[in-house]
Parts: sequence; C-alpha cells; structure tokens
Amino acid sequence: MCGICGWIDFDRDLGVSDARWELATMTATMARRGPNDEGTWIDGPMALGHRRLAIIDIQGGRQPMMLQEGGRPALVLVYTGETYNYRDLRQRLAALGHRFDTSSDTEVVLHAHREWGHRDPRTAVSELNGMFAYALWDTAKRELVLIRDRLGIKPLYYYPTQHGMLFGSEPKAILANRLAERVMDAEGLRRTLCSIADPDTTAFRGMREVPPGHIVRVTRDGIRQVSYWQLTDSGHTDDVPTTVRRVRELLEDTIQRQLISDVPLCTLLSGGLDSSAMTALAARFSDERIRSFAVDFVGYTDNFTPNPICLTPDGPYVQEVAKLAGTAHTDITLSADELMDSGIRTSTLHAHDLPFTMGDIDSSLYLLFRAIRQHSTVALSGESADELFGGYPWFHDPAHVQADTFPWSESIDITRKSLDPDLVQKLDFPGYLDGQYRSALAKVPELTGPAAADPYERRMRQVCYLFLTSYLPRLLNRKDRLSMALGLEVRVPYCDHRLVEYVFGTPWAHKTFDGREKSLLRAATADLLPQSVVQRVKSGYPVIQDPTYYRMLRTRFTALLNDRNASVAPLLSIEGSRDLLNTTENIRWVQHILTLQDFLTDYNVSLRL
Repeated sequence: MCGICGWIDFDRDLGVSDARWELATMTATMARRGPNDEGTWIDGPMALGHRRLAIIDIQGGRQPMMLQEGGRPALVLVYTGETYNYRDLRQRLAALGHRFDTSSDTEVVLHAHREWGHRDPRTAVSELNGMFAYALWDTAKRELVLIRDRLGIKPLYYYPTQHGMLFGSEPKAILANRLAERVMDAEGLRRTLCSIADPDTTAFRGMREVPPGHIVRVTRDGIRQVSYWQLTDSGHTDDVPTTVRRVRELLEDTIQRQLISDVPLCTLLSGGLDSSAMTALAARFSDERIRSFAVDFVGYTDNFTPNPICLTPDGPYVQEVAKLAGTAHTDITLSADELMDSGIRTSTLHAHDLPFTMGDIDSSLYLLFRAIRQHSTVALSGESADELFGGYPWFHDPAHVQADTFPWSESIDITRKSLDPDLVQKLDFPGYLDGQYRSALAKVPELTGPAAADPYERRMRQVCYLFLTSYLPRLLNRKDRLSMALGLEVRVPYCDHRLVEYVFGTPWAHKTFDGREKSLLRAATADLLPQSVVQRVKSGYPVIQDPTYYRMLRTRFTALLNDRNASVAPLLSIEGSRDLLNTTENIRWVQHILTLQDFLTDYNVSLRL
C-alpha cells in the first residue's frame, strides 16, 4: 500500500526546477501513506511521485516502476494497493515470454498492461483481482491513464488544469500544487452535508474522484472517462443450499489470497457476524497464529445502555470468538479524554482532507489503528458485508425500503435545521438528493428470470445497488484514510469483486431465507462461530457512552456558537444549532459542524456559495 501523485502538463517541460520542487512537495504529503521509501520520475510533460509502504517484496518493489523497451522507458507506473492474484498472473505472463526483475505485484500489473492493455487498458485491468489505484504513463502514446478498483477501496482524486491535470491518492497531494484552488462552492457544501457518495464532486471546487470501476484517460486532446466494470444481473439460478456453498467457497479463496504478506498481519474483530467469520477463516488458513484487535471504552461493558443502533456490547462476543478461533487477541481501551484530544481530532481531519466525520467513531478508529500499527502492518476488516448481504436495519424496515429516496437519507432534516435558512433554500437539499437518487436508479441493472416479475424483488435489487454504490464508498474511503494516515494497510475481503458479483445477483428471498438479516453469510460460516455470535442481532460500531465526553463536546460547541468570527458562522442558524445540544441523538451533527469549522480554518478554504 502506498501513496501516489502526479502532474501532467502538455504545454510544459516539468523537468525545470520549480516543477520538480512542486512534485517533491506533492509527494511529501503522501509520507504517512508510504513511510518506507519514496521516488519521483519526470519526463517532459509527465511527473510522477510515489511513497511506499512495503508489504510484498520489501527490497524489490521500488517505484515509480518502468518497463523498458529498446533501452528506453515504454511504460511507467505508480501504484497503490494489492493485486491478490498476482502470482497466477505472473505465471501466465511468464508463459507468454515476459521476464520479471522483482517479486512484487506492481511489476505484474506493469507487464499485464503491456501484454493485454496495449490497445485498451480495460482489457488489462479486468484481469486484476484486488484493491488498487494507479497511474500509468505510456511514453509512445503520450497518454496517462488513471485506474481505480471496482468497489473504490483505494482512493484516487484528480484536478483538471488548463493543459492537463493534477492527481493524488488524497486531496492534500493536489492542494500542495499552486494550480489547485482551495474553494468550496454550493455543490461542494451539498456534497459534504449529504450522506451520498458522488465521485463527480468533492468539497473542493474543480476536484473529482476517479469513480470506482473506471479509467480516466488523459491525452493532449483532453480527458476521457470510461467504465471497465459495473454490477450486472447474473440471472442467478442456484438454489439456497448451492448458494450457501458457493459463498463459503468464495470466502475461503478470498481470505487465503488476502493473507499473503511479507509483514505482520492481523484482523479487526468486533464480535459481530462479519468480523467473526472473517477472523475464524483467517485463523483456519494462516500459517501463523492470527492476531486480532478490538476497540473498547473505559467502563463501556459494565455501564452499557442499549440503543437502536448498538443493542449489545461487543466485549463478551469478541472474547468468545478469540477463544474459539485461537487468536492472539488484544483489546484497545480508550477514554473520553483521548477522544477529545485536540491533536487526535486534528489528525483525523488531516487524514480525511475533507470535512466528513463520524465524530468519536473516527477518533476511536484512528486510535485503534495507531495501537495496531505497533504490532502489525496489515489488517483484515469486515467492510461491505452489511451492504452486500443485507445487514442494516434499513433493509428490513418497509418504510425505508419503500421510501422514494435513499433509505438512509432522512437525517438530513437535522442538518437543515442547524443551517442559515437562506442558505438552506439556496442549497436545495431535497432537489439535490432527488437528482442523485434518480441518477443512481437509472444505473440499476434490470432483473431477469422469474424474479423480474416480482415488484418487491425489483425494489430490493435497487436498494442493494444503492447501498453498494452510493453508501459503501464513503465507508471505504474513511477506513482507507484513517488507517493509511498511520501506515497501516486495511484489506476488505468482503469487497472481492467475485463475491460481490455473485451475492448481488442472488434474489432477496435467498438473502433472507431464514427470516433474518445476512442469512447467506450466517449459514455459510455458522460452523466456525460460537452460537452466541451466530444468533447475535447486528450491533453497530461502538460509540462512547461516557457523559464526560458529551459534556466536553457541548462546551466546545457552545464556544463555537458564541464566536461570531468563526469560519463556519456564516453557514449557521445559531438558534437552530443550539437546539442540537438538547439530545444526545444529535451529537453526530454537533461533531460534523465542529469538523467543518476546523476544515475551513486549517485548510484555508474560501467559501463561494
């Protein structure tokens, strides 16, 4: 895992001193993503930067990496991520006459593009199984291609300029170049305040993401975006027992592939079905005893109060799984003082680069990763199981399912009440959300076969698609940024595209065949788990319940509302914002406003609404 960045300008030679300095500055912003090594490469209009976190082939995987032909570079690559089937691809390519100088997956990707992607890069990237974002420069074609993995596990941003573009794993790399403006307009603010993944916009005006499953091709003639992968209807015909067996087969193969590492590896264990199944499979297939880690809070289990999101504390379930799977387990116990520490809150903001926050969830995840990084460099995590197998309560609530909008978007009402009324009218949240919703619906693949005649199956297919494409990317982005800010690579086995394609294609009736959430995953892994975990109802990521934390948060928020010179003040209805303090249910939005204030100040953002 690494950090990449670059700059292409078809009207300049970027080898001059000032451009070299800016490339070095851009590359330096990726140091936390890649603490082990750095490299740059410049040739005429193309400048590439790389920071390396060494995971596979510690000595031989330096970047930028190039493929030579006739004594000159033909292809030059900067790559971040992991290609889990690189050993299989290496054998195929070697049989075709390719020769390799390293044992790294990066070199395999480079040769795959020379063999299969010479005419169309989509042919090469379709061979890859993994999580990745990379930039490839073809010296003969004078073409740059930016490629992102199918689910958007690895981030990749770009910023078009007059004669080319800037790009980077994170916005901070782009913002380090003087050509990038630090401006937030109405579109950026809408994007910030709505819980919808939209790669066409970011908080910064002019900056975009390479969409998951897409390639951005850059030549002197301009920028062109093409898709190489999308969810489709598979015409699923397997019965439930066959489907359960196939899910287990895919999970076993995926876990085994993702255990490959030349550095210490662990799992994130919450005691829920997703992480427990993943940990149990990892323990079964690992050649060494698996380490597992969980987050906890001081006094959390003893003083736990159930709520609609967290019904049970994680601790007892975590201990049962760790004992049964035989992991070397560690609980990371956090306090309110740690979560409110100004340095930690600043670190989480600067990891994101964007004013999206989940408050204490972000801070606790950052602290968890910081503790894990003392022991491991790679961690397996259970992201996407809920979106894939139907785990969230929204999937099972008729009101949310049948709502003519995103099932999770009702909370925007709280945000509107805290903003200046004139601004709310200008931002037109209902219109924005409806436009995003209609656009997403238009991309849902049509059902085929017997299920196509069932209106409920059609609707649930839409809901599953919305969660995988408009909700999941935000969580993946968060997990990547908070982990990579500490040089920790997080792998997400449930995002294997073969598993996603297969499960997405199954009827909703299969996914709930036992009358519960995540029926297929439960049935496929029940033999590995304690019965308490098999029967446990989904409980969300734990949030601190310490009254001390809430008091500290209210004190800071009250001080902000009393500061008329605060950067965020022009956006707020002061009285509406004060109302957020009345219940702990609104704490998330209190934290969101505090983060937005820090973002506008720390990043020197100009508001042009």
